[in-house]
Amino acid sequence: MKIVLIFLFFVSNLISNLNAEDFISKAEYGKMLYQNPRGVGCDKCHGKKGEGMLIAKYKNFDKKAGKVVNVELKAPKINDLELDEFRGAIRDSKGMMPTYFLTDGEIISLYEYLTNLKK
Repeated sequence: MKIVLIFLFFVSNLISNLNAEDFISKAEYGKMLYQNPRGVGCDKCHGKKGEGMLIAKYKNFDKKAGKVVNVELKAPKINDLELDEFRGAIRDSKGMMPTYFLTDGEIISLYEYLTNLKK
């Protein structure tokens, strides 16, 4: 009976000490989140390194000018933001930016991944 209890203690202790870092590195986790956090990757609009990107060009009728104008939809550069700005942009997404419902840990992993790409 004592052997079984000791065995169970060691197994439960081993399982409780496992986390994502045991399987993938922080950089790999950040990259995975950047490429596909919740079905749509950040890289699709913000570029491979968060440098910003042109998403689409289209024509729109400008009522004030009374003519058709060329319009560009651009995703902003995000690899030079401070952490609080980055967190706020993700949590309070506006316009075309989808809402991802990321945890604070996921946001920090994304931020660290992007800032490490610049180095």
